[in-house]
Amino acid sequence: MSVRTNKPHEIVERALELSRADGCVVIADEESTANLRWAGNALTTNGVTRGRTLTVVATVDGREGTASGVVSRSAVTVDELEPLVRAAEAAARGAGPAEDAQPLVTGGPAAPDFTDAPAETSSAVFADFAPALGEAFARARAGGRELYGFANHEMTSTYVGTSTGLRLRHDQPNGTLELNAKSPDRTRSAWAGQATRDFKDVDPAALDAELAVRLGWAERRVELPAGRYETLLPPTAVADLLIYQYWSASGRDAVEGRTVFSKPGGTRVGERLGALPLTLRSDPHEPGLESAPFVVAHSSGGDQSVFDNGLPVAATDWIRAGELHRLTTTRHSAGLTGLPVAPAVGNLILDGGDPDRSLDQMVAGTERGLLLTCLWYIREVDPATLLLTGLTRDGVYLVEHGEVVGEVNNFRFNESPVDLLGRASEAGRTEKTLPREWGDWFTRAAMPALRVPDFNMSSVSQGV
Repeated sequence: MSVRTNKPHEIVERALELSRADGCVVIADEESTANLRWAGNALTTNGVTRGRTLTVVATVDGREGTASGVVSRSAVTVDELEPLVRAAEAAARGAGPAEDAQPLVTGGPAAPDFTDAPAETSSAVFADFAPALGEAFARARAGGRELYGFANHEMTSTYVGTSTGLRLRHDQPNGTLELNAKSPDRTRSAWAGQATRDFKDVDPAALDAELAVRLGWAERRVELPAGRYETLLPPTAVADLLIYQYWSASGRDAVEGRTVFSKPGGTRVGERLGALPLTLRSDPHEPGLESAPFVVAHSSGGDQSVFDNGLPVAATDWIRAGELHRLTTTRHSAGLTGLPVAPAVGNLILDGGDPDRSLDQMVAGTERGLLLTCLWYIREVDPATLLLTGLTRDGVYLVEHGEVVGEVNNFRFNESPVDLLGRASEAGRTEKTLPREWGDWFTRAAMPALRVPDFNMSSVSQGV
């Protein structure tokens, strides 16, 4: 093998050859991005970037146990490999025994595409989208609207090699579109977002038409006080709340009595959380939401462990038909708690609503209530109940007798997603959605709209 090569699989192999540790994991992430930005119905910037991050995990067996050292660096070439490997080994030798130490994962044939070049994105991903966006600009201009926003597409090829013989590879496309429509005087604003793998399923005209309707609703303004309101949460808002719940579903923390999923002497696994037969699940092979089918851990902490790199990830029901079924665990935390091994998965789906019930139909079935657009600035207030606070944004609408009759002021809310699942009285059809608050970290979600009879709008907000 040439020591001058920059091919990712060869860099992984070379790093493993250089290792003098008892165990070694090497993760190479090759990333390319393409993006468009626009403002005032005109494109402003576009660009393409590429980058590489290499992570080396060294494990050293000692008299008191196994220690680990992790070092990550960007733009690493083969000539810079040995200092990186030695740094990881030095970090391991300088560390105490790792609490999460486990034997490195073994078994399985090498991925057939492990030696292939990384997948890449380019501006070509926008070949159909960009002209359609230009047509949307023209329609918006004619309709007295201004469109702002951005489109971003990433392709990350992850190569994982270990001293135990694993050679794994995963290509992850990730696209996001965020579109804002504003009135020329900037007093009215509406938002729409979409997650996509390739921008072939994105229709700017349809999104602009939806935003035009919402700006029309906002022509009438109604001021409402804080209070509890029947509220329709669209899929994006449901996703933001349940992603935070998912991130908070640590099996170890629950057993130690520190979360909403704790109870005296154990966890709430097996307990019914709500009357609706909703299932919250993850599946690395979910069509359109595919994610890595094995663990990729660049560090240890919470419920992930560098020792689990390469561990197969399976379809998992976190809540099954309304009952808490699984909490996230590593091999180590599963051993501590007696819970099944259940690594986190890179997507989240809520099923069990009425597949024939759209958000528009739920609006039509509302006597009086609020329709939200999205949530933002979500923060945790109380981990024991998973009470969250945050703000509504870009449109809260008043529904009366099955019709939207105007826009109301924004609110600060205080709610627990676990409680919301318990109080939800209706769920619509599940559809892919873009979480607005967590879209920089988690985009692969599919959720239904939810009806909550008494959503707590704790105070009036000046947020937009």
